[in-house]
Formats: sequence, structure tokens, C-alpha cells
Amino acid sequence: MNGDFTAIRNRALRLLAENPHGCIGAMMVAHGFSIELLNQVIRDGLATARTERAIRGDKSIEMVRLKITDAGRRVLG
Repeated sequence: MNGDFTAIRNRALRLLAENPHGCIGAMMVAHGFSIELLNQVIRDGLATARTERAIRGDKSIEMVRLKITDAGRRVLG
């Protein structure tokens, strides 16, 4: 893993760690994190992803919520 990727990954993990309920994937992308990076932290076991449904008016929307894992917290040390 190169240094740039590690720094960006750790920045994403810190954002997740600061939010006890996790973060919506779209918010993470809005903060500049790529889908590829988010998928990698999930594959590495540093975060989890869960699909949630919400009702907005008469529409149901699906969102992905990411949460840091204990392994992710250990990476941040």
C-alpha cells in the first residue's frame, strides 16, 4: 500500500471514527473519498457497510451507511 493511499484511508477512518452512527456513503464521496477506497476499507475489514431504507415524502430511498470496525480503530492507534 503506498503512502498516499494510506493517508487517505486513515483520513476516511478518522471521519468514520468521529461519527458514532457511521456515515452515509454519499457523504463520504462528497468528502472526496472514492468508491474504490471505500470498498477497499470494507474488504480489509476496517469498516462495515449496511444498506438502510428511508422514506422521504412518498418515496423510499436506499442509502449505504459505513461504520468503522475495531480493526479500523486499531489501525488509527
